[in-house]
Amino acid sequence: AAFAATIPFALFCLFQLKFAVITPALITGALAERVRFSSYLLFVVLFSVLIYPPLAHWTWHPSGFLRTWGVLDFAGGTVVHTAAGFSALAGAIFLGKRRSALRGDPHEPANIPSILTGTGMLWFGWFGFNGGSALAANGIAVQAFMTTQCASAAALLTWMLLEVLRGGKPTATGACIGAVVGLVGITPAAGYVSVLASVVIGSASALASHLCVVWRVKSGLDDTLDVFPCHGVGGIVGMLLTAVFAQDQGLIYGHAELLEKHIVALVLVSAYSFFGSWLLYWVVNRVIPFRVSSDEEHAGLDKSQHGESL
Repeated sequence: AAFAATIPFALFCLFQLKFAVITPALITGALAERVRFSSYLLFVVLFSVLIYPPLAHWTWHPSGFLRTWGVLDFAGGTVVHTAAGFSALAGAIFLGKRRSALRGDPHEPANIPSILTGTGMLWFGWFGFNGGSALAANGIAVQAFMTTQCASAAALLTWMLLEVLRGGKPTATGACIGAVVGLVGITPAAGYVSVLASVVIGSASALASHLCVVWRVKSGLDDTLDVFPCHGVGGIVGMLLTAVFAQDQGLIYGHAELLEKHIVALVLVSAYSFFGSWLLYWVVNRVIPFRVSSDEEHAGLDKSQHGESL
């Protein structure tokens, strides 16, 4: 009852396992096209035992020290997105660039209709991700549903506007990226903020993530699918603005303490995720080399790791 008095404990367990599954899956995007499948599986096991559980306990367990301290994370801003973002950053640095990136090959979307389909499925599923974190069919769940929708829509529009302002054209791919960044940004705040605040959070998340993507490209960091700029930075912005806009607790209501606590929590979670994951990458690499060979990378991981091709 201390975990979720409104639903069966088994259902609560399954719901929590969904968060545990998606976190290492997000990291995959930063490591794509150059990792050995067996190495990645070993990393996922270690991450799921040594990195994710402490973060989830600190943040969501009734006796977790961040929760008892007053840190707010409605549906995974620190536990899922910040953690995955910094783990992805560590992996991208540890593994280095793909051969194609070293050659300067263009990196274009493989299939835009698939991107649009996947984004639609993800957007729809996020209502369960965020709304379900109310653990009941009540007003908080509806609030989370509304803020999730509005933040994502605002981020989508903001991302396309930024594409135009930077001299480009509004793209379907950019719209999808913006929508996902908005979903990330509102995740920690969904049940705590107003609809108007969610629009600000979505727009701010898109702006920060877009600028980070631009920095990532210029820096040469090979984060294949921009996991850190989108999930890591989006999660950070969302957590900070949760502390600004949280109803009756945030900075705009005259309470600076929550923002101070969220800053400390973000520093702690970011450091634990980055350095803990870096250690896991190093250990796994000693057991099974993480990178595939040049020939395997040239052939493509579908073929070299799984014996399949499109």
